[in-house]
Amino acid sequence: MKTLFLECSMGAAGDMLMAALYELLEDKPAFLDTMNRLGLPGVRLEARGASTCGLAGTHMAVTVDGHEEEEHGSDHHSGQDHDHRAEHAHHHHHATPGHIAGLIDALSLPEEVKAHARGIYDAIAQAEAKAHGCPVGEVHYHEVGALDAVADVVGTCYALYLLRPDRILASPVHVGSGTVRCAHGVMPVPAPATAHLLTGVPIYGGEVRGELCTPTGAAVLTHFVQRFGAMPSMAVQAVGVGVGSRSFDRPNCVRAFWGESEEAAGPSDGEIVELVCNLDDMTPESLAFACARLLELGALDVYTVPGTMKKGRPGWVLTALCPPAREEELARHILAETTTNGLRARRCGKYFLTPGAGQVQTQWGPVRLKLARGHGVSHSKPEFEDAAALAREKGLPYSQVMAEVYGKLQAEGRE
Repeated sequence: MKTLFLECSMGAAGDMLMAALYELLEDKPAFLDTMNRLGLPGVRLEARGASTCGLAGTHMAVTVDGHEEEEHGSDHHSGQDHDHRAEHAHHHHHATPGHIAGLIDALSLPEEVKAHARGIYDAIAQAEAKAHGCPVGEVHYHEVGALDAVADVVGTCYALYLLRPDRILASPVHVGSGTVRCAHGVMPVPAPATAHLLTGVPIYGGEVRGELCTPTGAAVLTHFVQRFGAMPSMAVQAVGVGVGSRSFDRPNCVRAFWGESEEAAGPSDGEIVELVCNLDDMTPESLAFACARLLELGALDVYTVPGTMKKGRPGWVLTALCPPAREEELARHILAETTTNGLRARRCGKYFLTPGAGQVQTQWGPVRLKLARGHGVSHSKPEFEDAAALAREKGLPYSQVMAEVYGKLQAEGRE
């Protein structure tokens, strides 16, 4: 299957992602021509050859009224893309979510591309509102509302529309360290909105100081990436390199690997341990507490099945699952948390799907997804708590929120 793997060892930003994908396109001039005819006021894209620590790639320069947003030094912003430069922009830096949505709706692009772009901005608005404690309608895009940032988002969505990968994967995301200055003052890295957007995504910091993953980059990744983890086995056909605007002691880029890979079959030689015991002298309250404690203590799953024990007593068969390496430890916990004097341990072969994380955008806000793939099977399951929270917040039936989620998944071909 056609696989796109994004290497985010120096984070991710809108212009870097767009530039990396641009390098994979067959008809690069047509892409630029379309982007420059969209109707974004005064916006123009130029793909410039660039290098970072000797690695050649492309820097996507986005100018507004003939000017590319200036940088003001590493203590002032990340320099990864235009997000935190927007506060210094012209009249367009106070755009609201409604203004951005209207701007995207008016673009001469396929509806699928515009729907993805709106979804990304919806996620950013939700994250900004949560980070700063205000309603979504009062969010002003100080960091991500400038026209150049809109071009980054739309350009990335359009490039993916042209590439049509069967699956999109990414590495864990390097977020950087230290602080970043934005419209709200000096903020820790990752910035609050970025941190909210990357919930559920494997991230890490390090010795590189500065903001490596911006709100735009985080929103694009969580919108499109189906699984974060190690690079899969794949026959690479092309590599796109999107170069950032700042210099570090290592290549500052996003690399996009494009090629063919076999659908993950999922490991079939894994093992799991079942720890089983019979209980006929615990109250329902104490048994429920014991099950909860075992989960807290590291069991992968705990469940009970009613049964008839010796002397005709009604009771329960308790089963706890754990990795083989934790068998002895969890057995001790079961002996301590229940009334049993003994238990049975069974080692079982296990077939499983490779887990992942994703997100779907509804008209009321984002809902995270639990993803699983392997053995020719693909599962997408919405996070109950996210959907329930939206239903409570908006005064909607839970079923209405879930219907919207599954409708979006079907439209995007992810169900």
